[in-house]
Amino acid sequence: MRIRLATYSTKPRGGVVHALQLAEALADRGHDVELWALSPDGARFYREPRVAANLVPVERRDGEDIESRILRYADVLADGMRDAGPTDIAHAEDCLSARSMLALRAEGRISSIVRTIHHVDAFTSQVLLDCQRASILDVDHRLCVSQHWADRVSEEFGVASEVVANGVDADRFAGCPLSRAEAGRRFGWGDRPVVLAVGGIEPRKGSRLLIEAFARARGRLGRGALLAIGGGETLFDYREYRNAWWGDAARLGLVVHAGPPGTIPDDADVAILGTIADDDMAGLYRASDALAFPSTREGFGLVVLEALASGIPAVVTDLPVLREHLEDGRDCIIAPAGDSGPLSNALVSAVHDTDLRERLRAGGRETAGRFTWQACAARHEELYGGMIGRQG
Repeated sequence: MRIRLATYSTKPRGGVVHALQLAEALADRGHDVELWALSPDGARFYREPRVAANLVPVERRDGEDIESRILRYADVLADGMRDAGPTDIAHAEDCLSARSMLALRAEGRISSIVRTIHHVDAFTSQVLLDCQRASILDVDHRLCVSQHWADRVSEEFGVASEVVANGVDADRFAGCPLSRAEAGRRFGWGDRPVVLAVGGIEPRKGSRLLIEAFARARGRLGRGALLAIGGGETLFDYREYRNAWWGDAARLGLVVHAGPPGTIPDDADVAILGTIADDDMAGLYRASDALAFPSTREGFGLVVLEALASGIPAVVTDLPVLREHLEDGRDCIIAPAGDSGPLSNALVSAVHDTDLRERLRAGGRETAGRFTWQACAARHEELYGGMIGRQG
């Protein structure tokens, strides 16, 4: 099959990781796969794909509102793909790339569109709500990465979706050759107790709740306890939320350092690391003592599986989508949403309760091992075949 996968970004956000990993796994199964993404200011993918990668240049414009940016970016991506030629499968990973493909379908350049719905965003902008709605209702085939979101899409939009779970490269994370001490030295925090969060500072990641919980737990976590925050580049402007987060840090008396690993001063309580190189991600998990994942809305929770495969305990929010594949006390600690007290207690247990850590390590690696990109690709291949058959 000829398969065209499109995503809005090159950064390691969930949908982008899904696009790249799925593209490579499908290519390994013998398919002709091409990957498309927007490239602001010449950005490359967070790692070099093993398939043909087509990066469409787009300029950043200071002061541009998010609605204008999304619509312009979708037009630019459509322009880039306009002369790409025929394909058996056109697969969009997000509402922006789906909008681009809908324009090309209207021109007769592609015959149908597959859309993976990772989750449904709670946008407040009517422009973004309309874009998201069209990307769900107007495409030809829908896939969801969890049963929870397939049910929600059915209830809210009245359309059916097939469920195809994410995968994780468990061997890569489990096989990190570094010890905790070696990894800690490499990242610049040595043997300080470290709670890791991946996804940056934004509302959906529960960042303000996390800093409150960390402040409450810090004295019990141990001398020099550090909250390390990696990742987080996004199209959206969360300036107001981030300003509030910085205000929280000041109110709580926490010293925050923003800079790459290796530059963290001894008096820092919180380290904002920015985007981590893909080659360093396995080491980042190994250098940490627990993952904090207090999200308010998730499609699947790929970061959690990466942490479990790495052998570190994960403390997660009690979300239906996470309960589909995680079990409290067996492979993670599930904390109630919106309450920093239980979250702080869970972080302390995840770092210091030796028996619990060993139980979660064993259960976590077993859980992570159930999800592979090879199985994900095989299921896509099966569904693609049915879609092509219906087109004929």
